[in-house]
Order: sequence, then C-alpha cells, then structure tokens
Amino acid sequence: MAILLTGGAGFIGSHTALVLLEAGLDVVVYDNLSNASRESLRRVEELTGRSIVFYEGDIRDGARLNEALVRQPIEAVVHFAGLKAVGESTQKPLTYYDNNVSGTVCLCEALERAGIRTLVFSSSATVYKESREMPLSEESPTGRPTNPYGSSKLMIEWMLKDLQAADPRWSIALLRYFNPVGAHDSGRIGEDPKGQPNNLLPFITQVGVGRLEKLAIFGGDYPTQDGTGVRDYIHVMDLAAGHLAALQSVQREPGLATWNLGTGRGYSVLEMIGAFERVAQRPVAYEIVARRPGDVAECWANVDKAAQDLGWRAERGLKQIMVDAWRWQSNNPHGYRDQ
Repeated sequence: MAILLTGGAGFIGSHTALVLLEAGLDVVVYDNLSNASRESLRRVEELTGRSIVFYEGDIRDGARLNEALVRQPIEAVVHFAGLKAVGESTQKPLTYYDNNVSGTVCLCEALERAGIRTLVFSSSATVYKESREMPLSEESPTGRPTNPYGSSKLMIEWMLKDLQAADPRWSIALLRYFNPVGAHDSGRIGEDPKGQPNNLLPFITQVGVGRLEKLAIFGGDYPTQDGTGVRDYIHVMDLAAGHLAALQSVQREPGLATWNLGTGRGYSVLEMIGAFERVAQRPVAYEIVARRPGDVAECWANVDKAAQDLGWRAERGLKQIMVDAWRWQSNNPHGYRDQ
C-alpha cells in the first residue's frame, strides 16, 4: 500500500516524499506541475534509492484522479495541491477558491469512490483570526482571514470537519503550517518558485546568488521590534517529519485532529536578512516598500499540542535553515532549470 501526495512535486511535497520513502513507505505523486518540476522527484529517487510513481494531473480532474487511485493500492492521502501566494490571492480570488476549495471537493469525491478515507491536509496559519496575542494555539480563534488564500484554507477545514462528522469512517489531520523554509542538507532539493518568489527566503537567496537585484520588504512600519513583519520560520525537513508523525497518528486513531507545525518563535524580515548575510558572507540589497495586502504584523505558533500528541518538535534552528537554503541556491542558481 502506498501514500498518495497531491502536489507532491512541489517544495514541501518533495521533501515529504523523501521522508516517507526513508521511513519505508511507498509514494505516489499526483501533480499538475504548475509550480513544480518533475526534476525534484527524480532527485528524491536519487537520494533515497527508491522509485516514485508519478501522475501528471489537476485535482479538479475527477477522471484522472480516478485513474491514479484505481491503478495503485493507496491507503492514505497527503493533500498539498493548491495555490499559495497571499498577495496573488487578493488579485485573483476566484482562481484560488476554484483551485483550492473546488479542487479539494473533487479530491474527496474521488477518495470516497475509491474507499480511501485517511487524509492529511496542508492547511495554514492564515486561518487564524488576526490577533496581537501570540503565540497562536490550535484553540486560538479562526475568523475571517485577511486574504482569499487563507479563506480558501479555512473553508476546506470547515468542509473536512463536516465530512468527518457526517461519516466517522474518515480519519483527517489538519496541519496548520507557519512559514516553511530551508532545503534538504544534500543541496539537491529545495524551494524553486516559478517566476518571482512570493515567499521571503527564496527572494533573499535569489538576491544572494545574483538572480534578483534587490529584495522588496513589504512594510517597515509594523508594530514590531524593527518595523518589519515577524513570522515563525520552520525548516522544511522538520515540517516533513511532522507530516509523517501526523499520518501515523491518524492511521492509528480515526477521527479529526488539528495541529500547528511551527517552531514557537518568530523572526523579523530584517533578522532573516541578517542571518542569511552571516551564513552566505555577502550583503543582501533591499528596499522597504508599501505593505502587501493581506499581510499581518506578526504570527508565530504554540506547538505544545503537536509535541504532546505526536512526539514532534522542530529541531533545526535559524542558522541551519540559512545554511541549507544557501547550499541549495548556490548549487542550483536557477533551481531545477540548471539541469
């Protein structure tokens, strides 16, 4: 039996595929490659010495999903597939609701047809109501998110909760990510956004490697220690390990559970730039521009519940994040397109 990863060729999906393979599980990846590369999975296979079954397809394509689910003996699904840029979502809300919400409905319908009812969902800390009280726990109020991306994730959470309540055979984990960063320590797989990066660290590393002239910092007047936004940055390998722990938990105990996956500490944009400069031994040019719609001043996690329930905590600190991210970017200046 195998684990199906929707969006499994992307940044988080490819690292999770590696962790699952190293744990002895078989992996099937379903991805439309809209923001990912087939090369990432080839490198995962190279690193693990194991093969991945790959299907190219969109999660809104029910017939293609049926094909992937029927051809392979699937026991559980980790659902990464979705659009994820906060700023873009404010400009294209219907695109985000169609892809993320409608796509998840289509996926769950396909899983029902195949008799597969174990699901780990890639949610987000953006589902939490904007608050000055930190850290955010799983009991912190969710609310009207500040952007359509977060709204789409919260709608999916509601839908999955209703699905599990209606049919207790479903076993579902909702994983609320904070800010995934870093790369595998081999430097062979990492974050490779298509076009200009939407996330901070690949923007920093692309400036560092000379692909971009300077970093745009969206807002320097937030009520934080240096005026720039504060976030909880979690190493992608710690995040991938959290997926394995959550998957094992929901396979053991049917029901629905929600866990934050973060580090429990926030860093500002300027702190992130300084940490990178110390590791890479080179300056990062930047300019402070207007705030980006949908952003909040600060956000970091309370991760006690994941530690208690899953025996999981993030192990890699900020320096390791920067070392691994810079190794990936400097070895692959143009990402997977260097091949």
